[in-house]
Amino acid sequence: MIEKLIFYFQYPFVRYAIIVGVLIALCSSLLGVTLVLKRFSFIGDGLSHVAFGAIAVASVLKLSNNMLLVLPVTVICAVLLLRTGQNAEIKGDAVIAMISVGAMAFGYLIMNVFSTSSNLSGDVCSTLFGSTSILTLTREEVILCLVLSAVVITMFILFYNKIFAVTFDENFAKASGTDAERINLLIAVITAVIIVLAMNLVGSLLISALIIFPSLTAMRLSGSFKMVTLISALLSVVCAFLGILISILAGTPVGSTIVALEALVFGICYGVSRIRS
Repeated sequence: MIEKLIFYFQYPFVRYAIIVGVLIALCSSLLGVTLVLKRFSFIGDGLSHVAFGAIAVASVLKLSNNMLLVLPVTVICAVLLLRTGQNAEIKGDAVIAMISVGAMAFGYLIMNVFSTSSNLSGDVCSTLFGSTSILTLTREEVILCLVLSAVVITMFILFYNKIFAVTFDENFAKASGTDAERINLLIAVITAVIIVLAMNLVGSLLISALIIFPSLTAMRLSGSFKMVTLISALLSVVCAFLGILISILAGTPVGSTIVALEALVFGICYGVSRIRS
């Protein structure tokens, strides 16, 4: 097995896949704790389905780089989701459900009506559950992922204290002079960027798991926000790294393998915490 891994590591596409997978897992875990504590866990679902619809439009328009359309559309929807979620008439969970279902329906409809692909069901399945595109990344795509990941990590570190304050007590944060609306907007935009980055890794249906599982697992192991964030990041990176290796060796889907591994780790930690308590 070690010889086989050494053999595969000689190829650039394997190294690219591991670098991108680890970076996406790291970014997802950083904001995952905040999203879980703010009861925004399913914002990933809504935005991932928006990204699915945008990918469908990009494929019909035959754009050479669908990121040019998918990223701005997802960011705009993240902002709209935050604004309308504060509306007293339409609650946040209802807005997420509407955007999620609507974008998914329109995306699939567009792919059916306008797509010229001979394997429509395969294209839809790979978009929903992830595909082998993570193993066919170009150097330019890896550089783009590095830049966006660096931006996400930098923003999280710079605004860590304000994100912490808004996560636990938004009213107190406002009273102490923190611009809570701007911080919430920053969280929404960073989440949108993470969703777009994660599409190739785990697909639109599994992105929420990439955000939720490491955070919930870390919460079984610690009660400190900083420690939960660090443990979540470590677990997410390790699971992504091992998941990609297992996928390459066993020939299993990359995204499903990573999520299944994270679910297994969560089950073990949850069981241990219940026994200890």
